Amino acid sequence: MSTHTEQLQAAIQPARERLLAHSMYAQIERIEDFQRFMEQHIFAVWDFMSLLKALQRELTCVEVPWSPKGSPTTRRFINEIVLGEESDQDKDGKVMSHFEMYLEAMQQIGADTMPIHQLTEWLSYGKTLDEALYQLEINEETREFVRFTFDVIHSGQLHKIAALFTFGREDLIPDMFIEILREMQGQGQSNIDKLLYYLERHIEVDGDDHGPISLKMMEEICGTDATKWQEAQAVSILALEKRFQLWNGIEANIQQSKN
Repeated sequence: MSTHTEQLQAAIQPARERLLAHSMYAQIERIEDFQRFMEQHIFAVWDFMSLLKALQRELTCVEVPWSPKGSPTTRRFINEIVLGEESDQDKDGKVMSHFEMYLEAMQQIGADTMPIHQLTEWLSYGKTLDEALYQLEINEETREFVRFTFDVIHSGQLHKIAALFTFGREDLIPDMFIEILREMQGQGQSNIDKLLYYLERHIEVDGDDHGPISLKMMEEICGTDATKWQEAQAVSILALEKRFQLWNGIEANIQQSKN
């Protein structure tokens, strides 16, 4: 790991620790709490895929006729991540994206998938993202989270997109979610196995494969350019703050449902 990477990780650590200490986590106790969580978090799962495809577009050739583009090493990094995120296998061996896997888990657990289906449908009909987000009945914090992601994508600045992907979007759902689900399963709850698999699979893939690959990709993209590393740091900190605000909105939903 390069000195630049270590310095960036040290700089974002306070924001990361603040996020991991968010009071929302302690609110997740019942199936209904997971429902409220997933109904907003699905938008972060969806826009992550757009972030990934933006990186693939910038780092590889997706045009016809094809010609080699960029660094072969970086091309390999991003294509490996795309393979895992866009065409992984679920617990039954069925090939699907992590987004589709999450949707199936939502349906099994009884969470409302209508808003995210409305978003993808409206976009396919030609509505702009801003128009679709404005019309959806979702938290304002969720809208702002997605808008921030696409602001970074539309900046066209590769190092910022890669920073958001690597440092702002790694798995920030702690292991205690898995422990809560396992406890529920032990009590005879049968409609959570897809969510449990998703969480276990995502943590496994991010920790063992995608996390280390993403760090190498960042080092390839930023090199020794101090300005790029500084801007990457700023984007990463802001991304963690947007995630904190997303959690604020979800916590309010959970508290409202309990009341």
